[in-house]
Amino acid sequence: MRMGDRWSLLGIGAAILLAGSAAGARTQGAQPRAAAPPVASIPALVPQPAQMELASGDSFIISAATTLQVTSTNAEVARSARELTEWIRRATGLQVAAAAPGAASVPSGSRIEIALDAARQALGDEGYEIVIDATRLALTARTPAGIFYGVQTLRQMLPYWSEYEALLFQEPRPIALPALRIVDTPRFVWRGSMLDVARHFFAPADVKRLIDILALHKMNRLHLHLADDQGWRIEIRKWPALTAKGGRGEVGGTPGGFYTQAEYKDIVAYAAARYIIVVPEIDMPGHTNAALSSYASLNCNRQATQPFTGTDVGFSSFCVDKEMTYVFIGDIVREIAALTPGPYFHMGGDEVKTLTPDQYRKFVERVQTILQKRGKEMIGWDEIAPATLLPTTIVQHWRPDAPPASLAAARRLILSPANRTYLDMKYDADTMLGLQWAGLVPLKTAYDWDPAALVPGVRPESVLGVEAPLWSETLATIRDVEFMALPRLSAIAELGWSPRERHDWEQFRIRLGAQAPRWTALGINFYRDPQVAWK
Repeated sequence: MRMGDRWSLLGIGAAILLAGSAAGARTQGAQPRAAAPPVASIPALVPQPAQMELASGDSFIISAATTLQVTSTNAEVARSARELTEWIRRATGLQVAAAAPGAASVPSGSRIEIALDAARQALGDEGYEIVIDATRLALTARTPAGIFYGVQTLRQMLPYWSEYEALLFQEPRPIALPALRIVDTPRFVWRGSMLDVARHFFAPADVKRLIDILALHKMNRLHLHLADDQGWRIEIRKWPALTAKGGRGEVGGTPGGFYTQAEYKDIVAYAAARYIIVVPEIDMPGHTNAALSSYASLNCNRQATQPFTGTDVGFSSFCVDKEMTYVFIGDIVREIAALTPGPYFHMGGDEVKTLTPDQYRKFVERVQTILQKRGKEMIGWDEIAPATLLPTTIVQHWRPDAPPASLAAARRLILSPANRTYLDMKYDADTMLGLQWAGLVPLKTAYDWDPAALVPGVRPESVLGVEAPLWSETLATIRDVEFMALPRLSAIAELGWSPRERHDWEQFRIRLGAQAPRWTALGINFYRDPQVAWK
């Protein structure tokens, strides 16, 4: 059998299975129909694993005789194991018992084994291996992150109703998993999304919901756009008016909001527990009206600007020749850096129309030094590329017409081309939410491109990965965010995780369509793209 034939069978089998599963359970809190003898499913996984091969032999049955053995004492591994057993409980009505370390396999039952193996160097920092046969399901990784991602894969292999929290079972419902082997490592180290909380504010619970969706897709970066012309969203204790004044509004004049330092720290910790690094962004020197309206001293004329609730860009800027500006930036960086253990700090740098090229370049290079002294690697939108950048600085490509030569000179590059990855662009002309200044971005457009080959002259080793920004001019609720993010976020996740040779639009559509029952169970307000046969 050719590899393409194998993947076709995997996708088609998954579609058939999920269609059958959808008929076998009802809504949250309801009792699934009486179970037929379990039949192994061929998993429809998103993102696609690097390697997945079906094996001969009987299926692995999760039943009352199944036990769990975790050979590691690592607390993070134990947490992932608990999450897996909870999804199994919801799927089957069974509580998998923990086996004593070193215990022999139970002849009449089956065993789930979770182990760290530092010798598995080929798995890297995020990879894992899953081997399933009739009596054993073994998940192995070199790191706790790898175990977490392996558990996310197993989660997608369980019936969709494992996402419901309140199912009641009159009797246990054993399930079957196919005999197979998965060896999976990500293509890129950077697999992220950005949420603009400045133009519209999103409460901590909303941000955590997005984090959960990212984790399901094995994404590992959340870029938070914390300040713009319309609002300042993070408490800075030395400059309290930033939130007292600058945090009040948002686009359209509705009430805004901000994160206290405790709330922001909690978001960062919630993300870290799911192996997601939060990347804070304070946009500068432009997109700064919320700060300029909060403190007159930040303005060249020492007069505070008026609050702004529109969507125009390019009209505001820090007074870059004034020393007070850099005192202010230093204070901001110090407080946010102390709350953010991750190594990155995004300084924005886009759409600056009020400074000369020399003023802009000098500003970028000085801010870069401020961040370096705080132990942070600077990220900036691709306008920063012509400046003299440190080897650790990252350029985030967003303009489809950005000069390729300046991008090719970047040593580290994140790809977020607006005409492919901007999740706030409309799906089609009839989409009510979103904008279309970068063009329409249907699902196939978001999926069908190669990050390593996008920009002529860019060295493949310079590409850290991909990020899907979600700007919020037209998005006011987390339901809006979900609708614009999914299913295109799934496409970007697969580009970031799966090897190039595994990218196949037709097979992706089948696997993606099989996710609909799970997303529905999770309450996700996703867009049912007409290019996909949703189950």
